Amino acid sequence: MDLLISNLAHGFGVAMSFDNLLFALLGALIGTAIGVLPGIGPVATISLLLPITFGQPATTAIIMLAGIYYGAQYGGSTTAILLNLPGEVSSVVTTLEGYKMARNGRAGAALTISAVGSFIAGSVATLLVAASGPLLTEVALSFGPADYFSLMLLGLIISAVLAQGSVLKSVAMVVLGVALGLVGTDVQTGQQRFTFGVPELSDGLDFAAMAMGVFGISEIILNLERPEVRSVLTAKVGSLFLTREEVKRSIPSVVRGTIIGSVLGILPGGGASLASFGSYMMERKMSKGRAQFGNGAIEGVAGPEAANNAAAQTSFIPLLTLGIPSNAVMALMVGALIIQGIQPGPRMVESQPDLFWGLICSMWIGNVMLLVINLPMIGMWVKLLQVPYKYMYPAILTFCAIGVYSINNNVFDVYATVFFGILGYVFNKLKMEPAPLLVGFVLGPMMEEHLRRAMLLSRGSVSVFIERPISAVLLVICALALGLMLLPGLRKKKEEAMAG
Repeated sequence: MDLLISNLAHGFGVAMSFDNLLFALLGALIGTAIGVLPGIGPVATISLLLPITFGQPATTAIIMLAGIYYGAQYGGSTTAILLNLPGEVSSVVTTLEGYKMARNGRAGAALTISAVGSFIAGSVATLLVAASGPLLTEVALSFGPADYFSLMLLGLIISAVLAQGSVLKSVAMVVLGVALGLVGTDVQTGQQRFTFGVPELSDGLDFAAMAMGVFGISEIILNLERPEVRSVLTAKVGSLFLTREEVKRSIPSVVRGTIIGSVLGILPGGGASLASFGSYMMERKMSKGRAQFGNGAIEGVAGPEAANNAAAQTSFIPLLTLGIPSNAVMALMVGALIIQGIQPGPRMVESQPDLFWGLICSMWIGNVMLLVINLPMIGMWVKLLQVPYKYMYPAILTFCAIGVYSINNNVFDVYATVFFGILGYVFNKLKMEPAPLLVGFVLGPMMEEHLRRAMLLSRGSVSVFIERPISAVLLVICALALGLMLLPGLRKKKEEAMAG
């Protein structure tokens, strides 16, 4: 306990520096803004801002990107409640009860419980990250190459299984992502792979170019072909204070949402959207006010909003302790760390204590900032929605091109971004979720490295993956996850949950 307190004190010292506080605030503001604006989302935004982090210290850069991620969870609820328009995928559920509350004259109460519930859940989840991080790191240090390979394979399979749409399409996206990650020069043999004679591909595909294209550029194209329909709430927001009855009904929902979000955030492929759906379904069954669901039940706002923020925080646990991304945003975080020359994994606690503890403490500071930012500035966020998208996208594209060029000073990366943008658009039209592609791209080279090490240590014997107990258990879980998801009943339930 004394060591944890000492580490947290060190973390707060790092997080409270002027630069880190400034970038935490900047991340929270950007996150809230992109959460408010429908159709952008944290994945597209972080991929567009990756080049900016290149010139910043690693701790400062990751603090800002993390702020964007959990800030988007806060911002997405504002438009979900006021406009029936979810700014973020995880806020889809909030529209079901939040907008009804707004129509009933309780918009202020819905916004308050959303912000307060998010703050409580985010704070609890941050403490969980701080407490479990060093413990899981010690466990991870006992992993061998075979165990790491099996763990990464599990991450890929679960990210495919929990992705929206067909499991077969998701697995195909994972395989494509792994293949794209192997493009370039083999470190051990010096042979070029999948370069097709293009010299620029000898160093591999640029992570920022691919992420920016598949998520950022494709999202711009999709937004341009959708008609802009924004109906602003005509009724007043009303009082921000909750009644005693609303407080009494909300507390259990926030507690349940925090627990669900904390657990699902750790799972590969889980994340905020799955947590909010799971929380809503639980509230419909367990809440004392379940008879009001469909007519503006406050539990339907409190639970999901707590769940998505808790999940956003705990999704950092596998990243910081194992170096494995649990969702597309965490894959972008891995990319940002690699750009900074840092290999995420169990050694981060020892080799990068400033980053590890500074990031954890900045999460709590960021949650305080978001609580202050969201409630008093509701009017400003609503006005932001009135800016036509046709005026926003040229600036986004310009900064995107400048950013991706500035990383390597290479025009080829700009062309690659455009290519991946078109590819991302095609994926969307074919209903192929791009998130597993990014996770596969990040984990593919790491899996290959651990596979080679395991085979070298075992002198070419494949049995090493079964002989090691940890690896064997993980492989069994992989097989069960794929097998269960192929069952028609479970597949149907997953589709219903994803559809909200």
